[in-house]
Amino acid sequence: MLYRMDVAHCYLEGNADAVEFCPHDSYHHVLAASTYTLQEGDQPSRSGSVSLFNIDAEFGRLELGHRVDTAGIFDIKWSPAGSTAVPSLAQADADGYLRLYGLESGSSGAEALGGSLTEINAEKISSSMCLFLDWNPSATCISVGLSDGSISIISLRESQLDICQEWKAHEFELWSTSFDIHQPQLVYTGSDDCKFSCWDLRDSPSKLAFQNSKVHKMGVCCIAKSPSDPNLVLTGSYDEHLRLWDVRSIIKPVNETSICLGGGVWRIKHHPSVPGLVLAACMHNGFAVVKTKGEEPEVIETYSKHESLAYGADWQRGDLCRKGQNNGGSVVATCSFYDRLLRIWTTESNLVA
Repeated sequence: MLYRMDVAHCYLEGNADAVEFCPHDSYHHVLAASTYTLQEGDQPSRSGSVSLFNIDAEFGRLELGHRVDTAGIFDIKWSPAGSTAVPSLAQADADGYLRLYGLESGSSGAEALGGSLTEINAEKISSSMCLFLDWNPSATCISVGLSDGSISIISLRESQLDICQEWKAHEFELWSTSFDIHQPQLVYTGSDDCKFSCWDLRDSPSKLAFQNSKVHKMGVCCIAKSPSDPNLVLTGSYDEHLRLWDVRSIIKPVNETSICLGGGVWRIKHHPSVPGLVLAACMHNGFAVVKTKGEEPEVIETYSKHESLAYGADWQRGDLCRKGQNNGGSVVATCSFYDRLLRIWTTESNLVA
């Protein structure tokens, strides 16, 4: 018997491209959703927004609490849980800026549902567009991938943003950059040039630790280090494959396993409490829950109620169960681009058994 439930949905003001549940204690109900809308014409512009929602899956609640209008956004990420006293949200945008917001608890009205965002700082990173960002585990650095193939490492001290390293890492758009959460001196990058690379930040300029240009048949869209297995890193590609890599043999990356998800793998999110379970946004083929433990990865659930590009996906942290209603299904947020749709749903119960 299947227990998946659609909790709630709404339409955003622009093309939806990223959703992120806050990982900090006391804020697990807060969901940030971002948009990117290209205004064509003689003078094209890229506009966007960040919206904060209060999510209560038990009561089917999806309530907008606050919205910030800004430049077109390619990526947003909350600071890692436990790293900062106040949750911070970082934004990579089409104007070449890295923006940092603080989450303030609201005292009354709609903002009390999930708080509000106050801009702390903004740094012009490049004349190119900022496409992707990632925090290191201690929230002292943010890596930013740029549309010209460069990567910037931004230091964060007392809310001040400073570019401490920047180099040309790839030939084309750098779609993903990810710190190794077990060895944060290493940062992974993936690009439209089909290359998957790793850099050692202890050298300046950073030293190339490895680079593979033979396995991915199209651009590398996303990279995610496993939080539970220090030897496992996952990559997603436009070539529709989710790949598992063993970092112990990654200098000559021959020990890799892949699974075709039927659409370009744009985002990968590890389950916050179930090892070996990942959520993938598959662009033209909806969303998939994939079990990566065992000899071969396996798709154990799909979600296809979006009618446009599947871009944003995240798991809710903390108490993930709809009490007494679906026997333990995890709460998920997903969004799709052109139809501007945000959905909250729960997985089938046996996923977390």
